[in-house]
This record gives sequence, C-alpha cells and structure tokens, in this order.
Amino acid sequence: MSLDINTDYNNTGATTEDWPPKGEQHPDTALVVNEGVEQQPIINPYIKRFFKKKPALLSVDEYMAGITSGNTTILSQAITLVESYLPAHREVAQKIIAECQKYSAKMKSMRIGITGVPGAGKSTFIEAFGSYITSKGHKLAVLAIDPSSEKSKGSILGDKTRMETLCNDPNAFIRPSPSAGSLGGVARKTRETVLLCEAAGYDVIFIETVGVGQSETAVHSMSDFFLLLMLSGAGDDLQGIKRGIMEMSDLIAITKADGTNVEKANMAKALYANALHLFPPTESTWVPTALTSSSVTKEGLPEILEKIEEYFALVKGNGYYEHKRRQQAEYWMYESINETLRNNFYENPIIEAKLAEYKSAVLSGQMDSFMAAGELMELYNKLLK
Repeated sequence: MSLDINTDYNNTGATTEDWPPKGEQHPDTALVVNEGVEQQPIINPYIKRFFKKKPALLSVDEYMAGITSGNTTILSQAITLVESYLPAHREVAQKIIAECQKYSAKMKSMRIGITGVPGAGKSTFIEAFGSYITSKGHKLAVLAIDPSSEKSKGSILGDKTRMETLCNDPNAFIRPSPSAGSLGGVARKTRETVLLCEAAGYDVIFIETVGVGQSETAVHSMSDFFLLLMLSGAGDDLQGIKRGIMEMSDLIAITKADGTNVEKANMAKALYANALHLFPPTESTWVPTALTSSSVTKEGLPEILEKIEEYFALVKGNGYYEHKRRQQAEYWMYESINETLRNNFYENPIIEAKLAEYKSAVLSGQMDSFMAAGELMELYNKLLK
C-alpha cells in the first residue's frame, strides 16, 4: 500500500506531519514514533554553585586583629593583598604594612636568608632545620620563593608538598610566592611579607631564594643572617661560586653529609673554612665559618642553630643589628620610590597609548630604542608639570 504524503490518512483529518500519532502504530505500517528526549540547556543551570562569591575586603582593623591574634587565614589574605597589583588592594595593603611596622620593630626577630646551588636540598634542609627550631620554642615563618616561567608566567608553588612535616607544625607558617619575574626571585613584596609575619608573632623568618644567582643582594638587603648551602663531591667545590656570594655569607653549611658522603663533606668544610679566612673582616666583626649537616640524620643542625644564636648575640650586643636594619630601611625607601615611579609611568593612560606607537617604530627600525625612551620620558615630564 502506498500512501500519498500530501493526503490525510485514515480519514482523521490529520496531516502527514502528524503521522503516525506519537506512541501509536499505523495499521498499515510498522513505524512507531516515540516521544524524544527533551533537549537539555547548553549551559548547566547549576553552574553558579561551583563559583564561590569573592569575599569582600575586610577593614584594616579586622586584618590587624586577625594577624596579631595568630590567625593564619587572615595573615594569608593580608599577604595576598600585599602581593596584589590592583590599586584598591595596594591602598589597603599599605595601611596594613604601616600598622605591622609598629609590631615588627618590637619583635627583634631573626631574619635568615637561605640560598644555595641547585640540588643542595634547600627545601629539605628548611623542613629539617625548621622543625628543629620550632622544637626549641620558636615560631617560624618560611617565605619560599618559587621561580616563575618566563613563557607562561606561572609557578608551581609546590614547596608545601616538599615540607609535609613542617607545614603541619602549629608553630610554623609556610608561604610560597611566585618570583613573578623579579630580580633573582625576591622583591619588595617579600620584605613587606616579613613585616606581616613578625606582627603575627613569628620570631624566626626564613627567606628562601630560587637559587644562587642575582638574588643574593636582594636577600642580604632584607635579612640579618645569610646562610649559604653547598654540596660536596660535585667537582671543584669552589668552581662557579662567585666571591661576592661567599663574602656575604655569615655561615656556609655543607648539606647531605651522611652515608658515604661524610668524608667528602668534611673535606669541603675545611676547603670553605680556609677560603672564608682569606676575605677581609666583616663590618659586624663576625667571623664566618663552614659546618656540615644532614637533613636525614639531623646531624649538624644543633651546631648551625648555635652559630646563628652566637651571631645574633654578637650583633645585638655591639649595635650592628640596629645599624643594619636602618641601612636596609634606607635601601628599601629608595627601592619603593623607584617602583612607584615605574608604576606611575606605565599606568599613565597617555604614556600607555604612546608606548605601542614607539614600540612599533623601534621594532621597524624607524627609531632608535634610546631615542624612543628619551622622547617618552620627555613626554612624561611634561605631563607632570
């Protein structure tokens, strides 16, 4: 039987568009049309539940109350504000820093910069040594600087995963931060974070750098004690280590001095100790030396802490502690001025619009880079008048 698709069927008046009725079978065919599945919306209607509303900023008094009471959640939120580049966050952060400065001045903490060659075991050493320090009644804050990718600008921030024991210590606070392209992996934000941690009651601050490089000057400008971690048995132990790094070091610790590596570590210790004696006397009158340590056996950790305490007893007694802190305050005043000027220059809307034009001219060879920079600075100076 053939059906004309343009005629009614079964004398019902129904058109072929309605044939056969849904869920029913026409007597002359086996075709059955069932109801289809309802089309789902393209966007999940429940997606909002997966996005938490950003909490509103607290007042400066609320931040300070949380920081001074030892609330690590509030402390972490305040540090995030300090690290933020948003103008609104920057304004609140400056007020928090000003308040924390008052507490920091009374703390008389021990700021210890820690650097070392790649593979020296900085994170492992910090966990072992940090746990030993907290067992002696100290409160420890670890500011770990994680290198940022030059391509993606991202950081892994995985230091906490390598310090499992220490991050569960109630007397320890670990804050990994991205280097974000700053020189050597430390910046003004790190120094400001130190002030917040001191206001929270942490009397020992570790500042870990990304490794031996250009960061030593920055670390030295924000720490009281400079600890250099070295390896033994890696060829010529002095090869590749700049004299300037060793001159800034208050103590050299030869790590991984355990197992079959003990003899090599002792040889490296003697080598570095002799090298340190060749340098001119330090301004603090402290005589740097070298020690061995093992993060596995915990050997040498008490001796390192003893040396650090000897150093602070010396510099606090002869006034060098306060003298160095004043020098650092002056240094960071100029650094803050430089950063503010830089931000004001690049955030100026007229300069921002002109920058792309001059960049294109430089890349195409129509203008020299120095000439372009000079004209942009001249334009900026006119805008200030």
